[in-house]
Amino acid sequence: MKYYIIAGERSGDLHASNLIKQLRQQDPEAQIRGWGGDMMQAAGMDLVRHYQEMAFMGFAEVFKSLRKILGFLGEAKADIKRYQPDVVILVDYAGFNMRIARFAKKQGMKVFYYISPKIWAWNQGRVHGIKKVVDRMFVIMPFEEEFYGRFDYKVDYVGNPVNDSVSDHVPTTDFRAKNKLYNNKPIIAILPGSRRQEIENMLHVMLSVLPNFRDHQFVVAGVSNFSKEYYEQYNKDPNIKIIYDQTYDLLSHAKAALVTSGTATLETALFGVPQVVCYKTSPISYTIGKMVIKVPYISLVNLIANKPVVTELIQDDFTAKQIVAELKRVLFDKHFMQKQQEGYALVRKKIGDFRTAERAAELMVKYLKEEKA
Repeated sequence: MKYYIIAGERSGDLHASNLIKQLRQQDPEAQIRGWGGDMMQAAGMDLVRHYQEMAFMGFAEVFKSLRKILGFLGEAKADIKRYQPDVVILVDYAGFNMRIARFAKKQGMKVFYYISPKIWAWNQGRVHGIKKVVDRMFVIMPFEEEFYGRFDYKVDYVGNPVNDSVSDHVPTTDFRAKNKLYNNKPIIAILPGSRRQEIENMLHVMLSVLPNFRDHQFVVAGVSNFSKEYYEQYNKDPNIKIIYDQTYDLLSHAKAALVTSGTATLETALFGVPQVVCYKTSPISYTIGKMVIKVPYISLVNLIANKPVVTELIQDDFTAKQIVAELKRVLFDKHFMQKQQEGYALVRKKIGDFRTAERAAELMVKYLKEEKA
């Protein structure tokens, strides 16, 4: 069968690449084309365009890039129409992918969605639009099955791919030596995000608190999408190390972490690392977000637990003074640390033990074969 897959950011590239590997296991004759990244391409997908060209975030930023986004949409639609896949599989990235879903459905194509748009966070009425254009939804948050059920829409909970990735990780034993890190200083991991706007909004503030933690070592989780020179502009202290594409190894060795809100908050929790969640965007995007967001938390950890497990420093609360206070709590306040670990245990229990990509691929191929039978 022919599959067309679209992922629009780094985490989607990772999860879609694992899905592609499993689709090939379930369907040895699979032909796969789409938009994504290096990992999807390495897994065997014919890559049309890289997600780095589409990395827009925030309401204001998306509005400024609207012409470019519309151009990408037109290109994707034309390519899908030429390719004529048996199914279009959309991975997260709702603003772009829901437009593709509507187009594909009009063309009479099957539409599967892997990793639901976060409609439970804002504009929940969009469920009705999803029901019209998405044939099968494969969700990765345990609360999403119940959420969609309230709208009489049956979805498949397939577990969470982050849990699979963390469970499969084998820590590098010579991590400190390989990266020239101090052996006698506990590591504070700095996870500033993987998109340029996140890094530019977050990293300099995160690193500014280093003088308050001289007994610790700050290590930044860099991604190779950006040059060493790009990261080095934020590095004004020899006690700060920047390492690339080793986030899981870093978390395996970290005493605590400052984490930009996103998938990394869940990864950090599953590694059992005490964390402070941070987030800052443009004033316009934040104002709009406050008006439309319907959930009480922004971190996946708190959303899954349905209670405050990790502290969230958002916008005006994201200051050096607040970071110092909260980082001291996760490092030195034993009662607070214990409560956070109990929260992490609850998150693991709610996620469950699945092989997510394998389960999703099995169901996708099963549903497609049933349709053809």
